[in-house]
Amino acid sequence: MTARTATRTATRGVLYVHSAPSALCPHIEWAAGGVLGMPVSLDWTPQPAQSGAYRAELSWTGATGSAAAIASALRGWNHLRFEVTEEATAASEGSRYSFTPELGVFHAVTGLHGDIMIPEDRLKAAVVKAALGDTTLLNEIDKLLGKPWDDELETFRHAGDGAPVRWLHQVV
Repeated sequence: MTARTATRTATRGVLYVHSAPSALCPHIEWAAGGVLGMPVSLDWTPQPAQSGAYRAELSWTGATGSAAAIASALRGWNHLRFEVTEEATAASEGSRYSFTPELGVFHAVTGLHGDIMIPEDRLKAAVVKAALGDTTLLNEIDKLLGKPWDDELETFRHAGDGAPVRWLHQVV
């Protein structure tokens, strides 16, 4: 068996499209479907937190690394806000990606229970930066945990409470 035909570890995750203009909706479906290897049709609902915007959620099953590929396919689109999560497996850590037009992409490694895991070198760098007086340690830890993204997305998350979720399973 070659590396190309080896079975890849399957995982699952969720794509949360918090806000997108209607013109982007079919492009988001096409991009997510391209990553997952199957057509995607989302149930778009109006986003009450932003006039003229829509939201949708997609629960997916696919190869590890699918969240990174989805985030990469969607990043940089104007007026789009989204998050993609991927659960940890026995062979890989989980991940979380958040995107806003103002802040760009945030990525965090997540553990088995969904907690953000901050690498030692990034914590040490935050301590040094705070010790030099460039910032506070609290501010640096907030950045490492994605707080600026959480703050910006929180309004859009709550506006979607009760929205429909669609499950998709990729054949791996």
